[in-house]
Amino acid sequence: MWLDEADGFAEIFKGYLPYYLLVALPIFIIMSPVNPVAASHEFSVYRMQQYDLHTVPHGCRSASFNLEGRSLTSWSTSRHCVVARVQDITIDQFMEIRAKAGALLLVLPKNDTVLTPEEKEHIQLLEMAMIQQEINAPVYFARWSPDFEDILRDLQHSFITDDKSGTALEAMLNTVSSNGYQIVVSASAPQKLDSKPVTLHGKLVGRSGSAQTIVIAAHYDSSALVPELAQGADSNASGAVAVLELARIFSRLYSTASVRGGPSLVFVLTSLGASLNYFSAKKWLEEQLDSTDAALLQDVSFVMCVDSISSSPSLTMHVSKPPRAGGAAHSLQSRLGAKVVHKKINLADELLAWQHERFSIRRMTAFTLSSLQSHKDPARSTVLDTPSESSLKNLASNIALTARALASHVYNLTEEMNDEDAALYDDALAVDEASIKYWYKYLSSQARAPQIITTTSPSQGVTGALERALSRYMEVAASVHAVDKREPEYTLYGATAAALYVYSVKPAVFDLILTLAIVAYLTVVYFAIQLFPRFYEEYAKLVTGKAKVH
Repeated sequence: MWLDEADGFAEIFKGYLPYYLLVALPIFIIMSPVNPVAASHEFSVYRMQQYDLHTVPHGCRSASFNLEGRSLTSWSTSRHCVVARVQDITIDQFMEIRAKAGALLLVLPKNDTVLTPEEKEHIQLLEMAMIQQEINAPVYFARWSPDFEDILRDLQHSFITDDKSGTALEAMLNTVSSNGYQIVVSASAPQKLDSKPVTLHGKLVGRSGSAQTIVIAAHYDSSALVPELAQGADSNASGAVAVLELARIFSRLYSTASVRGGPSLVFVLTSLGASLNYFSAKKWLEEQLDSTDAALLQDVSFVMCVDSISSSPSLTMHVSKPPRAGGAAHSLQSRLGAKVVHKKINLADELLAWQHERFSIRRMTAFTLSSLQSHKDPARSTVLDTPSESSLKNLASNIALTARALASHVYNLTEEMNDEDAALYDDALAVDEASIKYWYKYLSSQARAPQIITTTSPSQGVTGALERALSRYMEVAASVHAVDKREPEYTLYGATAAALYVYSVKPAVFDLILTLAIVAYLTVVYFAIQLFPRFYEEYAKLVTGKAKVH
């Protein structure tokens, strides 16, 4: 009886062997360290700037990639995407990555206000170095997040090279136990954008009989290595805010004939700044000076450009030609008490230094007021140019200083005023700090890169808001400029925003060892089932034999 049961039991195992093997497979899935639910992450990322200037390519030329993520110290080939914090990568490391790596992903600081001055300068210099030439590998930037911090930490500690391990076995075990990441960005190839820059201008007419004109100008775009993150609080939201506030102050003075100033005041806001060689200012000057009706800029006394005036409470006057003693520019400079920095225009350079050089080329007396000491200051084009309360305070102070100096020049006022006149003077020139704060926060809260503001309708977005604001104080005209299709002075490319997917994966050697383990396990199970009937038969004989003895 026992032997018959044993034979039947063995036949059951033989007949249903594949089904019993499948029961063992879920064990490996359950024991796997990779959790399918938590194995992927999605992030919003922003591609590095891409444009051509005079047909010379700048910035990132690619968009898509599907590569294994590695840290700054563990990457080695073009099959790797280097992932690092932007403050950790050096210029030399970037140059090597540019030449050999498959892609680069940089994570921005969690809070740029806690960076040391040395760290900020390092990031700004890195941005300048990255944009100088083209790079064929995709380069993306991401905002800091806890998930990204975990990924960075894993990548820094996961890949242990042989020289950091005590033995070959230790190196292999470290590799098997490490977590890897596959990083994927699926984006369309960069496309040329239809850029239509805009210049806004309005005029406050001076007293009849006076033909002199003073031009007050600023560009309102921003520039940074990442277009979507180019807030440009200082450069040049501050300049645009200054133009709006000066327009408000002098519109009140010019609204009454009895206190209207002698020269006419022209307020100009252009949409392209230093990164694209002040293209809008150039085109606007061509329209105004080369047309048959060039009345707007007749007998220009001087052109005052305002650029980056919130980084410190003092102003510097940048000139292409030293102000002539007794001239209008010298008069304003002495009333401002500003230091003069002289730099000649070099037409051989790829970029002009300041916006006033566009006017100086057309033989106008022009200068730029700025808190920066040099046009090469990396703070003019950085993702770290974000708003702050101290900058807002500096901005209000510098606008008040400029308004007093300009009014003093326009009305030829002296320091010798009685208390009553001084009180009226101060009241008339008082800045509206609430308005300054509103426009400073509004402009610096959004990206104003050329790829964004020149590809939308002039009546919408930042351009439309500025036009409506300036229209409160004077009649405003908007000039839309065309880019030459055959020989474009610049070309912009999009898109700049994308979705990045990070998948948690194990290295190939882990798959190999796991496969060998599964094969070994199934082999043991197979032979165990095949030999079980014999084992059971012997066991049954042994049991029945003992029973007979008893």
